[in-house]
Amino acid sequence: MASAIFTLMFLATMVLLQLMAVAQTDGSKPVGASITANDDAPSWLSSSGEFAFGFRQMENKDYFLLSIWYEKIPEKTVVWYAMGEDPTDDPAVSRGSKVELTADSGLVLTDPQGNRIWSSGGFLGAVRQIVEAAGIVSSRRTETNFSLGRFQLRFLDDGNLVLNAMNFPTKFAYDEYYTSGTSDDSNSSNSGYRLIFNESGYMYILRRNGQRSYLTEGTVPTDFYHRATLNFDGVFTQYFYPKASSGNRSWSSVWSKPDNICVDMRSGLGSGVCGYNSICDLKADKRPECNCPKGFSLLDQNDKYGSCIPDFELGCRSDGLNSTEDQYDFTELTNVDWPTSDYERYRPYEEDECRKSCLNDCLCSVAIFRDGCWKKKLPLSNGRVDIGMNGKAFLKFRKGSVPLDRPPLPLPGDNKKPDTKLITGSVVLGTSVFVNFVLVGAFCLTSSFIYRKKTEKTPEGGSCLETNLRYFSYKELAEATNDFKDELGRGGFGVVYKGTIQAGSTKVVAVKKLDRVVQDGEKAFKTEVQVIGQTHHKNLARLLGFCDEGQNRLLVYEFLSNGTLANFLFGSFRPSWKQRTQIAFGIARGLLYLHEECGTQIIHCDIKPQNILLDDYYNARISDFGLAKLLAMDQSKTQTAMRGTKGYISPEWFRNKPITVKVDVYSFGVILLEIICCRKSVDLEIGEAENPLLTDWAYDCYVNGTLDVLIGDDTEAMNDMSTLERLLKVGIWCIQEEPSLRPTMRKVTQMLEGVIEVPAAPNPCPYSTFSNYYQ
Repeated sequence: MASAIFTLMFLATMVLLQLMAVAQTDGSKPVGASITANDDAPSWLSSSGEFAFGFRQMENKDYFLLSIWYEKIPEKTVVWYAMGEDPTDDPAVSRGSKVELTADSGLVLTDPQGNRIWSSGGFLGAVRQIVEAAGIVSSRRTETNFSLGRFQLRFLDDGNLVLNAMNFPTKFAYDEYYTSGTSDDSNSSNSGYRLIFNESGYMYILRRNGQRSYLTEGTVPTDFYHRATLNFDGVFTQYFYPKASSGNRSWSSVWSKPDNICVDMRSGLGSGVCGYNSICDLKADKRPECNCPKGFSLLDQNDKYGSCIPDFELGCRSDGLNSTEDQYDFTELTNVDWPTSDYERYRPYEEDECRKSCLNDCLCSVAIFRDGCWKKKLPLSNGRVDIGMNGKAFLKFRKGSVPLDRPPLPLPGDNKKPDTKLITGSVVLGTSVFVNFVLVGAFCLTSSFIYRKKTEKTPEGGSCLETNLRYFSYKELAEATNDFKDELGRGGFGVVYKGTIQAGSTKVVAVKKLDRVVQDGEKAFKTEVQVIGQTHHKNLARLLGFCDEGQNRLLVYEFLSNGTLANFLFGSFRPSWKQRTQIAFGIARGLLYLHEECGTQIIHCDIKPQNILLDDYYNARISDFGLAKLLAMDQSKTQTAMRGTKGYISPEWFRNKPITVKVDVYSFGVILLEIICCRKSVDLEIGEAENPLLTDWAYDCYVNGTLDVLIGDDTEAMNDMSTLERLLKVGIWCIQEEPSLRPTMRKVTQMLEGVIEVPAAPNPCPYSTFSNYYQ
């Protein structure tokens, strides 16, 4: 086991602190003395009373950190904490964990089941861990996550003290973004070899010849606490705090390195200070702030320093070789750059030429106009605001559902014929100028009238679809699927097959072959092609192309490797609680987009686990819009034939009531309860006495306070009781029999993420027994 130190302090002070903590337990605490992690857990004080050892309660009140902290400072700043064998794991332990003083292993930390997590290895072992850890100091993951972070403070063999980022899988160190400059290749005796933080609060690098290179600038105040910390964002800072302070003040900064981490970090590898596609901006305290640009959103909503992903598809497969002004526009950013993402430079070049060049290049995501034109592609790294840059960034983003000004896709066998109107026009233009004007005017009016009449009479089942999706011939898809042999699944409108296509490289796809070409099937086909082709969201399955050849109608989707949510939830192994909650959040965000944020409002009408797919990272992707009923933006309700799947259909389907977006909210509520419990909503294989209807059973457990019965032996969920209760209440609100009581998906998303409080949920079926519909 290893114990990691993430706050660099004067080494002797840290050793003495451990000595005091252990010595006190040796002197006044007998072998077998212990502390258990709970709300009222005691702590063991150092002899000076300035430091305490014990369990610190985290923001999630069910988790605790075994640590040492400043006891006399109101915020109880942590200076050391125990970490398990894998430093990338969160060191916080669950309620009921225990630390015990043992005769042979020193301090031993165990989980509630008695499994060992960490031990000090005895008195000397604790000291040895500190000394060994002092060679490399690592940051924590975030301000509240104490697992291993991305940044390191290291002493190199050449005598330089450096700061660098690293990657997680291999801990490979990237290029330094700060160097102390204390190496001397010509005379090694002039090189630095030790970093010292003395009791007076001064930090310096001691050279082998005895000279000192001070990092601490100016005069350090006396009678203060001092600490130096490599912060989670990569800034190395020395702080001080007055020992005699009686108010709730905060730590003050003495100095920090580097001066501007946003500009100083330029490694060719990694994302930079912030995640990929993000922008780093320096705050007044020399700490970085990360923001996603317009058209991008956080990959992990809980990590504001993480990567950003585009809310749209950008690439040559969907746009062809060129992108157009109708599809894209630019966000203009002053003095913003991603200096390590270039793939082309034009010089000399004017600003307007730079914009157009990027706009018409399907690979280009950003154009930087500074001493010429620099073109960049995703992912963008080392994004930052640099006031000394003196340039502009033109960041491309897709316009919201603007119809593309493209001609209809040609149909197979549709040979282009000479335009008779052009021939007629040429003949007309051969007469006198006056007669030409008269005839041309009459001709234009007549042509316009005829064109409008033809448009009005176009059959509803016509195939002239205005879309930028790729057209496939039936032969291409038959070859791609090996004559439709590898079946992935069956749905209400057809069978899905696995296949491979060539799109620059070999790409695995899912081909949905519609097995009905009657009017209802054609409507579903047109709905999917026309609407899904213009929807772009990270929680929606992406339609790549289609085939409309004679009686053959097929849809080509991206292939998502982890299958359906149904297989994931109801298999032989229970997925982790964290994975399940993230999937629930993703489904909610996808539905919010369909209901409120895409150009044409979409009611899915068949939300169920079989229509939720999971990508490589288990992100939820809503699929199968074949049952979707489209609404114009100024409509609020629709009447239609019953659609949906048993167990997920809302009551209004059975009562001839208007069908609104609230039918999807109901279905989502059922899925949310399934995600919580990992069981199907309707399970007729078990007896009535054993609660075959999940919705009824979940509400009973909620009212009776028996959530442990609802989730069985799911320890991870029980240890996150606040989230469990919140999700359960949201699910019950969503399945209210009265549609007006159900929240919108925007409010659902806010409640799930804890942005707004979730009120107590009422009985979802106060007027009738909706379960009769399933019997």
